Amino acid sequence: MPRPLSILPPTSPAYNARMTWPDEPTPTRLNGADLYFEVTGPEDSDLPPLVFLHGGPGYNSYSFQALFGERLEGRRRVVYLDQRGSGRSGPLEDTEQGAETLDLDTLVADVEALREHLGFERLVPLGHGFGALPALEYARRHPERTERVVVVNPWVHFPELALTLLAEAAARRGQPLEDPAEAVRARTPEGEYPPVGAARIEAAFSLLNARDLLNALHFRDAPSRMRLEFIDAEGQLAGGGEVQQALVNQGLWEFEYPPFLTDLRRPVFVIAGLHDCTSYPQQVEWLADLAGADVTVLDAGHYPWLDDEDAFAEALEEALTR
Repeated sequence: MPRPLSILPPTSPAYNARMTWPDEPTPTRLNGADLYFEVTGPEDSDLPPLVFLHGGPGYNSYSFQALFGERLEGRRRVVYLDQRGSGRSGPLEDTEQGAETLDLDTLVADVEALREHLGFERLVPLGHGFGALPALEYARRHPERTERVVVVNPWVHFPELALTLLAEAAARRGQPLEDPAEAVRARTPEGEYPPVGAARIEAAFSLLNARDLLNALHFRDAPSRMRLEFIDAEGQLAGGGEVQQALVNQGLWEFEYPPFLTDLRRPVFVIAGLHDCTSYPQQVEWLADLAGADVTVLDAGHYPWLDDEDAFAEALEEALTR
């Protein structure tokens, strides 16, 4: 297993709020954590259910369900999961594993525990952004339980992602790109892993605050950003800062998943937004080259269902049925 999973700060104005709606299901204790999920769609469908794995990390499934759920739920079961410590799931401090660390192994085990609890024979993981990691790793570990895997604007190489963020921050400040990688490698004792990704992200966020930087890279235009912020404020769910910190403790900014992409034995489909500079093209190319992924590029940003709902629906349906 690679170095476990650090990550990105909040982008929503309601990031630190938490609210439980009275008509929603309560979390279920699975794999030592209180996990919130909703299952929608026809109970008699013979299609493998879709399990949505949100990004962030520490975000939630609410906005995707609110904005796109009706387009998904006509023909198959859809499971909206708030990953551990995120959204309407219980806090990390209440898990058996505790709040200090969190790794990819645990997130994948949560998905398998959910599958067993719901009695599904096979499923289709649908991972967005950071959520691509548990989606892909679930398919790698459980090919017999995975019909196919679909990822939207995936993140799989975090030192490279950190360099992308640093380059954008430098450009917006009108400064030359100064990559600290060589200096970090030079001062790292032999035999130790040089924390290049962490140094890059520290440099990036020292130039430009995280929210402005991510907004610049994620969204095609201001209306899309404002629409998502409105939905986030409406949902009033926790952003999962503790999830991010736990992953930081495990060294996510040094995490490189590409070596494991060659192990995938199930079909992989990627839906990418042309205007999502955090994922396209560098992150997407890893999946195309090493996993043989089928890639569809839309005129959209990090949340393509915001920019062109019909085009995203068409691309997702093709990925699910091809």
